[in-house]
Amino acid sequence: MAEVKFEDLLGTGAHFGHVTRKWNPNFEPYILLEKNGVHIINLESTIDAVNKASDFIQELVGKNGEILFVGTKKQAQDIVQQEADKCSMFYIVERWLGGTLTNFSTIKKSIKRLKLLEKEGSNLYENMTKKETQMLNRERIKLADQHRGIKDMRRLPDAVIVVDAQYEDTAIREAKRLDIPVIAIVDSNTDPEKVDYPIPANDDSMRTIQLIISALADAVLEARSAASKKDEEKDMETSTAGTPAGVPGSEAAPEDTPAPDAKDDGKVQESEDISEESTQEEE
Repeated sequence: MAEVKFEDLLGTGAHFGHVTRKWNPNFEPYILLEKNGVHIINLESTIDAVNKASDFIQELVGKNGEILFVGTKKQAQDIVQQEADKCSMFYIVERWLGGTLTNFSTIKKSIKRLKLLEKEGSNLYENMTKKETQMLNRERIKLADQHRGIKDMRRLPDAVIVVDAQYEDTAIREAKRLDIPVIAIVDSNTDPEKVDYPIPANDDSMRTIQLIISALADAVLEARSAASKKDEEKDMETSTAGTPAGVPGSEAAPEDTPAPDAKDDGKVQESEDISEESTQEEE
């Protein structure tokens, strides 16, 4: 299973929360202590949370579930796109469009429009002025930026992974409204109860984000690998299964000793008898 180590988390500064005056009281179970006016996060809780989230991801992906990664804050954009691409899942790293989940039918129409504009050899641009062509190109670029990570997402995701539950509040509210489970990195200024699988950690550190999101992406890859191996073993068992014992024809007769044909023997014997009888009559 994909794991994160205590030393690695400590090295990335994952234990640094926000200043104490900005804390959320519901985050208290994850606080180890207060130092220099800053809350220190209990990294043992972080490790437990990552493991719990990874278990959920592996179970979900094992059933062909799809996951949407969300990280629109500057520190998270490149990391989220890279890790989502690594495990072939969907992502949103530009501004979250209101209704991306709750009004998905409209989003699908917008994606369909994007694919039309991107289609090579399309007659859409025929008989258009230069100005009209430029307008369509600007529309294409805008839609491509908005939907590049979800262009092939044909249905709602089965789970959402979020970097910074405070920053991505709109995405979380939409997911919860549709009963879509949410995994999120949660800092000390955020209510962890707003998500299903909170991961307490410093959500402003790029190194911390990289470490945790990479571990979750690895959980996806491990689940796919396990499912693929299971399918291969099943196919092998099916292909190597022989004919059940006792079924006629399960054992082939040796090629050099063909089984005698009773009907042919009868015909030969009958022919010999007739020949012998004819000889006696001639005598």
